[in-house]
Amino acid sequence: MGRRSASPRPRPRRRRRRLSRGAKIALWMGGGFVGLLGALAVAVLIFALSLSSAISSNITTLSSSEAFPKEETRPAPSENGSRTILLLGSDARGAVSAVADQDPDNQRSDVMMVVRIDADRKNVEVMSVLRDSWIEIPGHGRAKANAAYSWGGAPLAVATVENLLGVRIDHVALIGFDGFADMTNALGGITVNNAVPFTRDGFDYVAGANRLNGAQALGFVRERYSFTDGDYQRARNQQEFLRAIATQAISANTLSNPERIFSFTTAVTKHLAVDESFTTQAMFELGVSLRDVRPANIHFFTLPTVGTGMEGDQSVVYLDEGALPAIRDALRTDTLDEYVAGH
Repeated sequence: MGRRSASPRPRPRRRRRRLSRGAKIALWMGGGFVGLLGALAVAVLIFALSLSSAISSNITTLSSSEAFPKEETRPAPSENGSRTILLLGSDARGAVSAVADQDPDNQRSDVMMVVRIDADRKNVEVMSVLRDSWIEIPGHGRAKANAAYSWGGAPLAVATVENLLGVRIDHVALIGFDGFADMTNALGGITVNNAVPFTRDGFDYVAGANRLNGAQALGFVRERYSFTDGDYQRARNQQEFLRAIATQAISANTLSNPERIFSFTTAVTKHLAVDESFTTQAMFELGVSLRDVRPANIHFFTLPTVGTGMEGDQSVVYLDEGALPAIRDALRTDTLDEYVAGH
């Protein structure tokens, strides 16, 4: 189905939150990017709060109209305390403040992950939605999932996921692909466990453990043509990348190195944009509530599909429509961890 034009959305002036160096480190330790994946022990958090220095930076903030669709079109907020975050990775280049200012028509969300934080704060589920998933995009009919961001920015991407899953997206986080490289370098590199060997840009990604720098990490999350199942393996690699980032971030080598913590936080804030309700205080409180979560409590999976096909001249991925009711019910009843364990 052809694209239908959408009415232009106002682009309110974007605000940036200024943080001291100590606050930046505290934010990272208590929430921020790690708050999306799990958090650290209280003792480490207190240590971070003791660090201070007058170096400021920016966190890009998206206004409500830049992040979410109209309220009357959305599911009701959760009543059980669970939180759902939509993580979008844009293929545009540069700092996220510049990426967010670019016309979404020139971008695709090559990473679309739904991060679900259980009400009891014991588990975090990260669900990948394949970019070529053939789904209903409100106001446009069926199209590839990654077209939603191109056609309507974060609000249409949120509306698409809410329509698909029947769950309210509480927060939005947008990251430019350059951020993957910068975060990796700030941590001194990461180690990923590669399931399918391939070569990209002259680098051999061997089967098993691979130590990657920033450029190599970016190649790892972007490659799909080397795989017989294309986006399926790319989604698994993106999940493995996040797992590796989380593991390296809470390693002894990072926690014992304040400069590395600060460098990583700088890389995160440079490349991360969040909705205005995801304040630094909200991130901090979420991170503290996740203090007992460890990498083993973070479960990655991909929205079930039944294979690929063609829609016109487009190669697409068809969702397993029969699996969607169980996923929607698991989200509604806060039992997504049980669904993942059983599937």
